[in-house]
Amino acid sequence: MRRSKVELFAAIRCDHRVEGLSIRGLADKHGVHRRTVRQALDGAVPPPRKTAVRVAPRLEPFKAAIDAMLRSDLDAPKKQRHTARRVLARLVDEHGAQGLSYSTVRDYVRKRRPQILAEAGRPLELGFVPQTYEPGAQAEVDFHDLWVILAGIKTKTTLFTMRLSYSGRAAHRASITAGQEAFLEGHEYAFNRFGGVPTDKIRYDNLNSAVTAVLFGRSRQENDRWIAFRSHYGFEAWYCQPGHEGSHEKGGVEGEGGRFRRNHCVPMPVVASIDELNALLAAADDADDARRIGNRSTSVGQDFAVESMLLAPLPAEPFDTALTLTPRVDRYAQIMVRCNQYSVPARFIGHRLRVKLSASGVTAYDRNQVVARHQRAIGKGAKVLDLDHYLEILLRKPGALPGATALAQARAAKLFTAEHDRFWAAARKDHGDAAGTRALVEVLLLHRRLAHAEVCAGITAALAVGSVNPDVVALEARKAAEHAILAGPGAESDRGAEVVDLVARRAELPADSRPMPCLDKYDALLGKESS
Repeated sequence: MRRSKVELFAAIRCDHRVEGLSIRGLADKHGVHRRTVRQALDGAVPPPRKTAVRVAPRLEPFKAAIDAMLRSDLDAPKKQRHTARRVLARLVDEHGAQGLSYSTVRDYVRKRRPQILAEAGRPLELGFVPQTYEPGAQAEVDFHDLWVILAGIKTKTTLFTMRLSYSGRAAHRASITAGQEAFLEGHEYAFNRFGGVPTDKIRYDNLNSAVTAVLFGRSRQENDRWIAFRSHYGFEAWYCQPGHEGSHEKGGVEGEGGRFRRNHCVPMPVVASIDELNALLAAADDADDARRIGNRSTSVGQDFAVESMLLAPLPAEPFDTALTLTPRVDRYAQIMVRCNQYSVPARFIGHRLRVKLSASGVTAYDRNQVVARHQRAIGKGAKVLDLDHYLEILLRKPGALPGATALAQARAAKLFTAEHDRFWAAARKDHGDAAGTRALVEVLLLHRRLAHAEVCAGITAALAVGSVNPDVVALEARKAAEHAILAGPGAESDRGAEVVDLVARRAELPADSRPMPCLDKYDALLGKESS
């Protein structure tokens, strides 16, 4: 078994001390050089091995050129400075360097770059000072990009992240926009999820949703609505230095975004809606309670249990986070909101409506009454139309229905079903295109008072008896609604949309023994002789 050098030195020293052997005798006994014996007698700890100085004779003629490239980086943007691979490529192209290896150039650049910075009087990379945070006192906020498969389409969403500084507990919420409405809704969601508000401050970048101008030092000119929001929830905002220099000032949330995406969003989430995506994110936040940060002995959930008791309580009333707009309704019964168009009832053409814009929805009001409600469109230039908003126009212009954009969107949303198409075809066959389409429009108007399934049941029942009369559809739809009420919630209908045959039903009734009524008195009143 091979001995370590420390063991060798100990054996040499022992033999010298006990047996009194000479340096030559010790060298012969242990099979080492006399120089090694002298080192062992001088000290029990072997001297450190000397590192050989690497010599790169092929690199020597090019060191001046490399130094010049590195000095040019002193005034270059950080993301456009020379890498070792780029240095090697320039040496080959511009200086005819041959036979240089990448590792040789890399080692020289790694050693020489900090030396050149020091020679130029530039500060070296600053270190970091560990911080201790009081429970419930501080949090950090940031936005991150999150790609998902939304309704079958690869879509970039915005991931709002708030992270409590003490426990590391985070709240994540996705939206299709990074506007102020999403910024405020993210805060409100996080506060409700945490059950309180940090008592000291929350750290931010200089986001446009909060800051309108960066002033001297830490001073900022803030958005009025943002000031009102902070005042409502009772917390202070602390803004980092602009650019790369300030990124470490909220390093917790900067790293949280990347960690969360890598652990919970790979592969890309496949969802049908933003609400479904946010449900997945909430479940992921709950699962993270079991993880430990760094070398902590406690989990995130355990630390949060302590921190949650020290957060400031939520205000009694929520803050209205939606943005209020007052667009005018154009002649196509549409309003323009953030470069997208949304339909409203045609009766408001030419009027201004009050619109509440949230991160996920658009709601139009006439005074205090909701007149239209839409999911917020993704991107710009989209049209979000409701067929119901155009029915009054279509009664007067039935020829506009076949090519209507609102009809195409209703089909895509499965609101205009095969039952509607069957009724439309039958009505046009019996009454012609114009009258048949008007009959369909009257049936569509029933959706305003009756449930979608009930109207579809009425259509099926009317077609079963060969009728395309909207009144028959309305009658059968109301019967379906009454039957659903009598059956109770969740009960299945035994008869469905059955049309009752009155002749057959009369045969089931018991015999009527009452005498026939006498109409003589009524004939006398009419001045007629009774027959």
